[in-house]
Amino acid sequence: MSQNKSEITVPDAPDVPGLTFRHFQGESDYSAMVNVLEGCKEADQFEQTTTVEDMARFFKHLVNCDPYKDMLFAEMNGHVIGYTRLWWQEEPDDTRIYTHFALLLPEWRGKGICRSMLLFNEQRAREIAADHPKGNRFYQSWADDTEAFWISHLLREQYQPARYYFIMMRSLSEPVPDLPLPEGIEVRPVQPEHYWPAWRAADEALQDHWGGSDLTDGKLKEWMERPSFDPTLWVVAWDTTTDHIAGVVMSSIDEEENKEYNRKRAHMGPIGIRRPYRRKGLASALIAKNFEVLKEHGMTEAILAVDAENLTGALRLYEKMGFSPIEQATAYRKPMG
Repeated sequence: MSQNKSEITVPDAPDVPGLTFRHFQGESDYSAMVNVLEGCKEADQFEQTTTVEDMARFFKHLVNCDPYKDMLFAEMNGHVIGYTRLWWQEEPDDTRIYTHFALLLPEWRGKGICRSMLLFNEQRAREIAADHPKGNRFYQSWADDTEAFWISHLLREQYQPARYYFIMMRSLSEPVPDLPLPEGIEVRPVQPEHYWPAWRAADEALQDHWGGSDLTDGKLKEWMERPSFDPTLWVVAWDTTTDHIAGVVMSSIDEEENKEYNRKRAHMGPIGIRRPYRRKGLASALIAKNFEVLKEHGMTEAILAVDAENLTGALRLYEKMGFSPIEQATAYRKPMG
């Protein structure tokens, strides 16, 4: 059978009648991508609400990713059954990380398709890395503990757990502690001119985290374009002497997600305290104030993500503030040979 010009060859592709692979073809793929996400929810036990509009907005602000080269689509008789994406970042110590994922509808799993998609990602990562300075390089992929199928592929290809993260939740029906701000610190209403300084302050604070900060300009731009963008949910603390931002808690409410899962949940984060203002009780005070803000908006629970080995003591802080783990996610890595 002759190969269509849009079809591409991938490593170790299984001989499955009707199976073909191709690259990203633009916005016409967004609907198929959403369908794959929806089709994987039950098997992989993840809760996520994504629309075609969400996908278009997200792809508008991609960083270090060319979707026309860094994505792969698997089709069965012309219908999309899975896709991958790859992007890269440079960590503070000059290590380069090539992060990727592969999603495949459950009815097509166990046929060797997913392994070929993973190998394509690695092949493309090596092509990108060839133009980068030499140094430490790793393939990386994230997985919730419920994603057993994807985890099995990562382990089979010699990936190892590199870092563990908890998703933690707190009921907002529990009492909120009345915690004072440190002397010389005040919370001010967030104005449009504060959006970028607050983002920069969070980015600076998160540089101390594992892998550094991932708060790119594109992420804030994309967030600002979402219908759910509401800076009245943020709490921003200022140093009254220097007029600099000391710390931030930047929360959001996804009304569509809450509607789908019949809940009133807020997402807290990014949360960041700049170095000169740590160990003074500022983080606890800002989180407590944010609880009150979220309750005023009718929320009954809040969640956040935390590095289980965070050197700034974030896990202990969140436990102290009443959060408990409800899920675990793991970053898997493999050295790039």
